[in-house]
Amino acid sequence: MVALPPPSLAALAGDAGDPPLTRVSLAYYAQRFKVYLRFGQPLRVARIDRWRRVAMFAPRAVFARVRWQANAYGTVRWQLMVVQACTAFDAAQRIGGIVPGARLLLHAEGDAAVRAVLAQIDAIEALGIAPTDAAPAYWRTLGNRLAAHLPLPAYTAERHAAWLAGRALR
Repeated sequence: MVALPPPSLAALAGDAGDPPLTRVSLAYYAQRFKVYLRFGQPLRVARIDRWRRVAMFAPRAVFARVRWQANAYGTVRWQLMVVQACTAFDAAQRIGGIVPGARLLLHAEGDAAVRAVLAQIDAIEALGIAPTDAAPAYWRTLGNRLAAHLPLPAYTAERHAAWLAGRALR
């Protein structure tokens, strides 16, 4: 009988030719803690237990993760991140709950900032554009404007058309 070598880590994660997936931890504990996706199309979602799930995204997928925490007196933390999953060769940032890491496009912390970004996401959806299809540069600009306490730019159909035209030229 011939002994086979142990499987590689790539083989355990999937086929060797498959790109690595970005795994995002999601959780819900009533009235205390909630981590959920505001937008994004995971390839699959695995349920760990009653309170926890893991969403898996393809490389270059864009998604928004919202984290809300409360105690007996009310909300203590509210955070929204717009993130782009990376390929194996991209530089990635370490973000808690996102493995192996991702490219952070926007980070909003606090009630007012998160509400402002949620309003922008709603406005993009009102245009009939999926937020996942919006230009990554827009999310970076929005994050920079939030940090500088400047007025937030609107995402327009013209801006979206310019993004699509530029992407088609690549």
